[in-house]
Amino acid sequence: MNIGFFINDIRSERAEYASTCLAAAAVRRGHRAWYIGVEDMAYDPNESVSARARVLSKKKYKNNKHLLDQLQREDCPVERIDIASLDVLLLRNNPAEDVVERPWAQSAGVIFGQFAARQGVLVLNDPGSLANALNKLYFQFFPEEIRPRSLITRDRAEIRGFVEAHPEGAVLKPLQGSGGQNVFLVKDDLSNLNQIIDAILRDSYVVAQEYLPAASEGDLRLMLMNGRPLTSAGKIAAFRRVNVGGDLRSNIHAGGEAQPAEIDDAILAMAEIVGPKLIQDGMFLVGLDIAGDKLMEVNVFSPGGLYSMERFEGVSFSDVVIESLETKVAIRRRYPRDFSNVQLATM
Repeated sequence: MNIGFFINDIRSERAEYASTCLAAAAVRRGHRAWYIGVEDMAYDPNESVSARARVLSKKKYKNNKHLLDQLQREDCPVERIDIASLDVLLLRNNPAEDVVERPWAQSAGVIFGQFAARQGVLVLNDPGSLANALNKLYFQFFPEEIRPRSLITRDRAEIRGFVEAHPEGAVLKPLQGSGGQNVFLVKDDLSNLNQIIDAILRDSYVVAQEYLPAASEGDLRLMLMNGRPLTSAGKIAAFRRVNVGGDLRSNIHAGGEAQPAEIDDAILAMAEIVGPKLIQDGMFLVGLDIAGDKLMEVNVFSPGGLYSMERFEGVSFSDVVIESLETKVAIRRRYPRDFSNVQLATM
């Protein structure tokens, strides 16, 4: 099986990223793998899509760091490949990381992914559905019972009214973005509210959400595959992210600390509610962020956490993910014209 990993930039990849875990598992299982940066894609005059790709040349790596060290070396082998030669293209770039510095790169994965899917490559998550999820409005398609009350607007008066209607606290954040950037908790002191609103409005709509008290203790990341909790040897892929130093943001990139998680029936019930929509949209691998009894976010772009999940549970969730890809590719080879990309994505 030939697998392409589409990422933001090879220079910013880390050994603990989920993409690295998946690439290591793919090579370990005997597959060929390439890394493709956002800037490496091309639409050629013959109407094919190609890429300058860094190739994983070894059959096995000692660890994730060994794999990444090879990829990030100046002399790493680079091949110009026809995307149609891939069996699977995993869209592992996060558009939010390119909002400020490289706005041209935000939609590159979705656009080139759609061309690759037209050429018979299995593209995951489904690029057509990812196009509809480029901002946090996608979150509003999930049932109201499992998400916090929200307002999305650029009207300052409406934002202030929402905050004043929630004296227990409101979270303000941009419609587009991730990693805890420009996320504010407004609770008692409203003296800086105008400055907070202006900071977010500069680049985006404002998302105002009711504050979930359970979020003060951090949140839980649960990984779903094919619309169901990802499991290996009876273990569920999840971990808890705890705020450090009183920071509202439990996101690991914002300084949150990873800890083992306990999964109860309420969390599994939430996954049951979310699953059908993810299956319908061809969202193969998704990270749910949960605080208390509410869903805080549905991460469909490059969901991370596999490294921590595997470390805490002592199993390889990455191998289970690659095994699922093997099954999908086998189905496509048997039924080359019978299933669309979005249908095959979550089989």
